[in-house]
Amino acid sequence: MKICQLCAVDFTMARLLLPLCIAMQEAGHEVVAICSEGPLLERVRAAGIRCRPVVIERSMNPVAALRSARAVNRVMREEQFDIVHVHTPVASLIGRLAAWRAGVPLIVYTAHGFYFHEHMGWFRRNVFIALEWLAGRVTRVLMTQSREDADLARSKSLIAGEVIEAIGNGVDATRFGPATAEQRANIRNDLKTPDNAVVIMMVGRLVAEKGYPELLATMKNVDAHLWIAGARLESDHADSVDAALAAIDADVDLSARVHRLGERDDVPDLLGAADIFTLPSHREGMPRSIIEAMMTGLPVVATNIRGSREEVVDGETGLLVPVNQTDALASALSALAADPARRTAMGAAGRKRALDLYDETRVIARQLEILKLN
Repeated sequence: MKICQLCAVDFTMARLLLPLCIAMQEAGHEVVAICSEGPLLERVRAAGIRCRPVVIERSMNPVAALRSARAVNRVMREEQFDIVHVHTPVASLIGRLAAWRAGVPLIVYTAHGFYFHEHMGWFRRNVFIALEWLAGRVTRVLMTQSREDADLARSKSLIAGEVIEAIGNGVDATRFGPATAEQRANIRNDLKTPDNAVVIMMVGRLVAEKGYPELLATMKNVDAHLWIAGARLESDHADSVDAALAAIDADVDLSARVHRLGERDDVPDLLGAADIFTLPSHREGMPRSIIEAMMTGLPVVATNIRGSREEVVDGETGLLVPVNQTDALASALSALAADPARRTAMGAAGRKRALDLYDETRVIARQLEILKLN
């Protein structure tokens, strides 16, 4: 088979989709990656995956979307794909339109989290559901990461095809695990964090919908250090967190306890040197960062939203709190910060759950099985 893997940006292709691309190619198929050009595509090319860069706007502006769809369609007509497999909300709409116009025999969509969600206003939510339904008229296979999304897709007949499967999400289990005391000490020394401090870590794009404003406000009342690994992508249209970060910089105590690490390639090491992981997002699909933290053996404090509540067993592997509730977030983080035995127990239970359910090799194998590519 000649297979197209399509998403919006190089970050998604290199950090999330590359293992799937490699597995498909190792199964004997030809894989071509389509997304906007970016420095991370060099990793994709180095892995032996051919890339056809096309500007794909991460915007719901219809003019920009149609422009991207025409450009993608030209590439698809040249390549004559057997399967087009699309990812991420805007790119999936653009890619399915382009693939349909190019006459691609099989159009597949993996929903890493539908753009619409339970905290969105009624009108906007229904507009985006309608867009998904329209794009679904040419979609034969839908794979979702969360079970909630799969159930919703079935209830609303979001695709014309009959195959709707929840596949979960996964990470490379060989990269994440508990660290040694020496490894922890070295990382903390590098980041100017005391050995005896409780460290809370968050990994995610620096945008407001990830819950950074609430988390940063919460840190005034939590006796711990916070490590933040992530940056704002140039293509991000979500609200910024500049005001919240400026407030931290203006506070002498907080600026000493909040460490902004930027985009990092050593996340496994950082997680191994932390004590608690948090992800207070407003919306997610099936967050990989939570799985990485669970694999490492960290307890997780997350918001009670789609995906996160499927990964985190409240009271057993971590704690779930309401969205945008700083008091509840502060209470949960403080409770774990003050109770090392509870952290250890939750972390051990989370690691077992992650190894049982979220090993990347199983998730990839499931996709190859669904698409009959193995």
